[in-house]
Amino acid sequence: MPKYVFVTGGVVSGLGKGVLAASLGCLLQARGVKVTLQKIDPYINVDAGTMNPYEHGEVFVTRDGLETDLDIGHYERFLGQDLGEANYLTTGRVYRDVIARERVGDYLGHTVQVIPHITDEIKRRIRGAAEATGADVVGVEVGGTVGDIEGLPYLEAIRQLRDELPRPDVAVVHLSYVPILSTTSELKTKPTQHSVKELRTAGIQPDFIVARCPVELPNGLRDKIALFCDVPREHVIAGRDLSTIYGVPLAMRAEGLDTKLLARLDLAAGEEDLTAWKEFVGRLERPARTVRIGIVGKYVELRDAYLSILEALHHAGAALAARVDVGWIPSAVVERERERALAGFAGILIPGGFGERGVEGKVFAADYARRAGMPYFGICLGMQVAAIAFAREALGWEKANSAEFDPTTPYPVIDLLPEQGGVTAKGGTMRLGEYAMEIVPGSRLHQMYGVTEVGERHRHRYEFNPLFREAFTAAGLRPCAVSPDGRLVEAVEALDHPWYVGVQYHPEFRSRPLTPHPLFLGFVQACLS
Repeated sequence: MPKYVFVTGGVVSGLGKGVLAASLGCLLQARGVKVTLQKIDPYINVDAGTMNPYEHGEVFVTRDGLETDLDIGHYERFLGQDLGEANYLTTGRVYRDVIARERVGDYLGHTVQVIPHITDEIKRRIRGAAEATGADVVGVEVGGTVGDIEGLPYLEAIRQLRDELPRPDVAVVHLSYVPILSTTSELKTKPTQHSVKELRTAGIQPDFIVARCPVELPNGLRDKIALFCDVPREHVIAGRDLSTIYGVPLAMRAEGLDTKLLARLDLAAGEEDLTAWKEFVGRLERPARTVRIGIVGKYVELRDAYLSILEALHHAGAALAARVDVGWIPSAVVERERERALAGFAGILIPGGFGERGVEGKVFAADYARRAGMPYFGICLGMQVAAIAFAREALGWEKANSAEFDPTTPYPVIDLLPEQGGVTAKGGTMRLGEYAMEIVPGSRLHQMYGVTEVGERHRHRYEFNPLFREAFTAAGLRPCAVSPDGRLVEAVEALDHPWYVGVQYHPEFRSRPLTPHPLFLGFVQACLS
């Protein structure tokens, strides 16, 4: 029978429940336990696809095309696994499915209620993660904080599972905050006490408390938390602020959390092997050199909007014994300051995005990098603005544009394909998930991938217009990867340039700490050179 570990949070959001859950998974996996992770998001959205990045950070896309919360990205990176449908759960999905069953008469004669119908659906989906993956342990992160009204059905479902399953099969890890008062430099445990009280009000007693704090947690405070929150003292775990999230598994191992959790679950496991992980963290923390790369985007005020790209750069940098110093460049600033906004960088990366705001700044940045011989990496919209810039400057089509931004352009180098028709519903209607592509032999992409066929994840609606493919190729920006039927352009590269690559897909979603994505490796190496 599978075991379930629930990670809850208290006091404030953003404490790092996702990183904690991912770290627990990483530690158990390192000891030979088969693990999967599931994220519960209590919002009523069906998925994360239509949310503003300012509010929720990036949208992470799984291999099977699910638009999810960014924590799924943490899970994939820490576990080195591809996750999917079974690993993500929202209130919108739960209610949608319960209502659909009610409409066809599955509950005929019964009043459909939160208890038992909604909680039964939640439990079914939690158990479904174990069934779909065959995992020995399912780690489940409950989004939000204890006490949020949206999260109450989930806490009730967890309470029911604790009653239904044998005691060793369910454990609860509660992440809480121990702040330090700036006026007295005193650590305070009262917020943690109150959040545990909220959890107990819902009928759940935590087995472990991870105390997130900015400094070392004194033994006296561990004793106090244990006494007031009714957990064994050895189950009070310090969660200090660290310089990198990849140090969290090592910190939790130093606290013995994995050993204590396995004992609580009555689960046998081997000795952990974290050698490769420790080496990665060592390279990350002690680089031999530094390279400065500029990211031109419209959401640069919020780093989480580009989280997977940032992590992919760090993975590549660590593999090359280099620290990647990212400079965040608002695309609106590039529109005003032009070259001055791009000075001092070894390379330029333009990530994906939607909407017209700041696009002309991105077009200028893509053109500047091409003319200056600066390494350039365009991802999704980054490839599209590179095509627009090339059409205007190299082909002389001054009014070239994407039909997304100018429906009347005489040169729609980026456009909807005829079969796509009009766009009405916004959610889940793009090209999503992994698609196969064929790489042109001898191209720069071929050199980096080392193969001519590969699958990559997509999240976009507009495509490179095949009507202009020959003109681009003749002028020196050639398609270097296409769909298996040869119709869709998946990547382009400038022929007379040290490193100028644009891809329609999102390679950052496949980068892992121990296996960096080859395109990010190639880009960072070009910037170092």
